Amino acid sequence: MALNVLAFTFGIMGNIISFIVFLAPVPTFVRICKKKSIEGFQSLPYVSALFSAMLWIYYALQKDGSGFLLITINAVGCFIETIYIILFITYANKKARISTLKVLGLLNFLGFAAIILVCELLTKNQTVRKSLEGFASDFLFAVVIRTKSVEFMPFSLSLFLTLSAITWLFYGLAIKDFYVALPNILGAFLGAVQMILYVIFKYYKAPKVDDTEKPKTVADHSIDMVKLASTTPVSGDLTVRPQANGGDLEGQMEKNMTNQIQT
Repeated sequence: MALNVLAFTFGIMGNIISFIVFLAPVPTFVRICKKKSIEGFQSLPYVSALFSAMLWIYYALQKDGSGFLLITINAVGCFIETIYIILFITYANKKARISTLKVLGLLNFLGFAAIILVCELLTKNQTVRKSLEGFASDFLFAVVIRTKSVEFMPFSLSLFLTLSAITWLFYGLAIKDFYVALPNILGAFLGAVQMILYVIFKYYKAPKVDDTEKPKTVADHSIDMVKLASTTPVSGDLTVRPQANGGDLEGQMEKNMTNQIQT
C-alpha cells in the first residue's frame, strides 16, 4: 500500500524528530567517557529502547510497503542504542555490567525470539499476528516512558519526545494503523503533562519568611565582649554582675571603678 502525501510528510517529520531524540543521551555518554564511570546512570532505558526499536522494525516488515519510514528511523535507533549500551558496559562496574548483560539477554534476545516464535510459528492468522506485534510494541513504548527519569530529564528532551509522539500519532492516523497511533496518544499526553509540571516547578517560588516573624539568633542575645575586655581593673577584685539590660551593666561597672579609685 503506497503512502499518501500526508502520511509521507508526517513520516519524514517523525524520522527527523525521533533522530534528535535518539541523540539526546549523547552528553550523558560524553560525561561517562570523560569520567570513565557510569556514576548513577542506569542501562535499562537504553536496553528497552533498543528492544522497542527492534519490535517496531519487525512490525513494519509485516506491512505492505507502508512501513518503510518506521524501518528507517528504528534501524538508526537500533544502531545508536547499541553504541550506548556498549559504552555503558565498557565503563560500568562489575555489578552493573552483569545486570545489564542479564537484562539484554533476557529481553533483547530471548524475549524478542519468543515474540517472533509466537507470531511466525504459532499464529497462522495475519490479523492476530499483527495484533500481537502491535501490542508488544505498545507495551515496550510504555516501558521506555516509565524508565525515563522525569527529575533529570531536560525540558528540550521532553519537548522533542512530545513532538515525536504527536508526529507519529498523525502518521498512524494517516495510514489508518491503530497500533502506531495508540501508543503515541499516550506519549503525547504524558509529554504534555511533563512539560506543564516542568514549567510549574521552574517558576514556583517558596513563600518568604516575614521579617517580623524571623526567629531570634544567638547574635541577638550576645554581649559585646570587646567592650568588656577593654576595661581592666587597677587593683583588687572587680565584680561585674549581669543586669537585665546594657545600661544597668555599665552603671554597675562605673560604680565599682569609682570605689576602687577611692580606696
